[in-house]
Amino acid sequence: MNFYLIFEILAGLGVFLVGCKMLSDNMEKIANSRIKALFLKTSDKKLVGVGIGCATTALVQSSGLTTVMVIGLVNAGIMTLGQAATIIIGANIGTTVTAHIAALQTFDFIAIAIGLTGIGAFINLFTKKEKIKTIGNILSGLGLIFVGLTLMKESMEFLKENQTIVDLLASIKNPFLLFMIGIVFTALIQSSSAITSIIISMAAAGILIGGGGNAVLFIILGSNIGSCATSLLSSIGASTNAKRSSMIHLLFNTFGAIIFFIVLVLWEGFMDSTFVKVFNEPATQIAMFHTFFNVICACIFLPFTKYLVKLSQLIIPDKKMETEFTFLDKRFLNTPAIAVESAVRETLLMLDNAVANLSESLDGFCKLDENYVTSIQKHNIEINEMSKRITDYLVHISPTNSTITEERYISAMHDVISDVVRISELADNVGKYITRSVKEELVFSETVKVAVQEVNELIIKQANNVKNAWKKPTPELYRTIDIIEDEIDTRRKDLVKGHIERLNRGECRAESSSVFINLANNLERVGDHLYFIAQSSKEI
Repeated sequence: MNFYLIFEILAGLGVFLVGCKMLSDNMEKIANSRIKALFLKTSDKKLVGVGIGCATTALVQSSGLTTVMVIGLVNAGIMTLGQAATIIIGANIGTTVTAHIAALQTFDFIAIAIGLTGIGAFINLFTKKEKIKTIGNILSGLGLIFVGLTLMKESMEFLKENQTIVDLLASIKNPFLLFMIGIVFTALIQSSSAITSIIISMAAAGILIGGGGNAVLFIILGSNIGSCATSLLSSIGASTNAKRSSMIHLLFNTFGAIIFFIVLVLWEGFMDSTFVKVFNEPATQIAMFHTFFNVICACIFLPFTKYLVKLSQLIIPDKKMETEFTFLDKRFLNTPAIAVESAVRETLLMLDNAVANLSESLDGFCKLDENYVTSIQKHNIEINEMSKRITDYLVHISPTNSTITEERYISAMHDVISDVVRISELADNVGKYITRSVKEELVFSETVKVAVQEVNELIIKQANNVKNAWKKPTPELYRTIDIIEDEIDTRRKDLVKGHIERLNRGECRAESSSVFINLANNLERVGDHLYFIAQSSKEI
C-alpha cells in the first residue's frame, strides 16, 4: 500500500511537471513577440522593471525561465544589473500564479478543468494551423496540471489514512528543519512550483505539516531560496555581471526569507491571525501567503536595488581579464524572438567590424604602409570566425517555438552574414593592393587619395543607414539608401574616368591602372553588398 502511495504521488508530480512544461513552452511560443517587446522596454524605472518581470513570468509560467533570460541579457551587455534586479523581483511575484492554480483543486470545477486535456488534444489533432495547435497544447498543458493535482490530492487522501505518516509529518515542528526541507527539495527538483503544489495538495487533504500554524510557511520560505538553484547553474561560465545577476536573485530571496523567518518565529500565531481568518480553504491560505511574501519583499527591497547590486559586486569582484561579450547566448535558443534579436545585434556588430576593417585598409592604401596589412588580415579572420558563430547560433534556434516571421528573419540573416563577410574580404583585397603598390613602387596623387576617402565616408554613412534599416525601418530611410547607393556607383565611374584622363595627360603610370581600377570596383561592390543587406531587411 505504501509503495502504491509513493508511486501515485510521483505520478501526480510527474504529470503536474509535464503539464507545467507543456504550458510554459507553448505560452512562450504564443507570447514570443510580447516577451521580446517587454524585454526591449527595459528602463531605469524600477516599477516598469518589476512589471516586466511579473508579466513575463505570468505569461510563460516559469520564474526560472525569466531569470535565465535576464542572465543571458546581462551576459550580452544588453541589460544593466540595476534593470536585472527589478525584473528578478517582478519574476518572484509572477511565479506565485502557479500556487493559485494549484489551490483551485479544492473547487468543484476541477473535473471540467481536467477535461481541457482532451479538448486541447482534439484541437491539436484536427487542425493544421500552427497557432491553433499551440492553443490546443496550452489547454492540454493546463488540463495536465489539474490531472497531476488531482492525482496528488487523491494520493494525499490515502496518505491521510496512514496515521503513522500523518503523525510523523505533524511532529516536524522545528522551523530550521522545515526551512531546510524547503531549500533542499526545491534545489533538487529545481521547481518551487512543484514543492508548493505538493504542500498545497497536502493542505487540501487536511494533512497538517508541523501540526498546523506557521509550520508549513517555513517550507514555502525555504522553497524561495531553493528556486535560485536554476539561475545559479545558468550563470556558470557566463560573464561576471551575469553571475552577479544570479547572486542578486539569491540575495533578494535569502534576505526576504530571513526577515519573514524571524517574524514567523516571534509571531507564532501569524497564520491563524491573518490568512486563516480571511480565507476558508487551507490551500488558498498557503497560495495567498506565497504571493503576500513576494509582494512585501518587493516593497521592502525595491528602493534598495542599487545596494543589492553593490553587494553582488563585492561578493563577485571584477576579473582582471574579462572576456569580450557577445550578444549570442544559448539561454535564448528556446525563445526565438529574443534569440533572433540577439543574432541581428551580433550581425550588425560584425558589419561594424567589417566596415572598420575596410576603413583601415583604405587608410593603409592612402599611406602605402604595409604595416596595415597584418592587422587587416587578422580582422578578416576574426570576422570569418564571427560569421561561423552566428550561423551556428541561427541553426540551433528552436524550430518548434519559432513563428513564420522569425523563420523569415533567420533565412534573411544567412544572406546578410554572407554579404558582411564579402565586405571584409574586399577589405582584404585592398590589403593586397597595398602590398603590390609598395613592391612595385606605385605612386598615387593627393587628388586620388582624397577621392578614395570621400567614397569611404559615403560607405560609412551607408552602413549606418543599413543598420538603422534593421532596427527601425522607414520608407524615407530606404529612399536615402537608394540615393547613396547610386552616388557610390557614380563615384566609382568618376574615379575610373579621372584616372584615365590623368593617364592621357601623363600624370599617372600605366602600371598603376590595374590596382586603382580594381580598388574602385571593389568600393562599388562594397556599396552593392550594403544595399543587399538593406534589401534583406525590407523583404522580411
